[in-house]
Amino acid sequence: MTTTYESADLLLKLYDLRREAVMRKARAWFRADFHPASAAEVLTIYRGKNSAPYRMVTTYWNMAAALVLHGAIDEQMFADTNGEHVMVYARLEPHLAELRAALKNPGYLDQLEKLILRMPDAQARLARVRGTAAPAGKPGGAKRPRRVA
Repeated sequence: MTTTYESADLLLKLYDLRREAVMRKARAWFRADFHPASAAEVLTIYRGKNSAPYRMVTTYWNMAAALVLHGAIDEQMFADTNGEHVMVYARLEPHLAELRAALKNPGYLDQLEKLILRMPDAQARLARVRGTAAPAGKPGGAKRPRRVA
């Protein structure tokens, strides 16, 4: 297990990587334009012109999750300073089983998935990110329309 200082140092290094120009552009694309409705759409992107930004974002967050899961970064400190990884997982989670089969990679994004699902409020956070959380005091929730990349 790392010290608080070591965790903070690694988190700042991860932050610096996120600020790099190409990564920043990839993250902006993922946030604004990546709203797949199916695994087939994800695979088209994975193999198409937006393959690089897609892979950059997903592998970055899977790597960051692995650092946390292996004790290099304190899990609570990571949770307190990051949230984008929840959005990344929320957009891919409905398609992960199909993606893993199509890619013949049963461990595809497994570190990100493990980290997200360990959060005590994982399902509520995922619902909020997806826009399906119920407003306070009301059952159900409104779904946002999906945009296709």
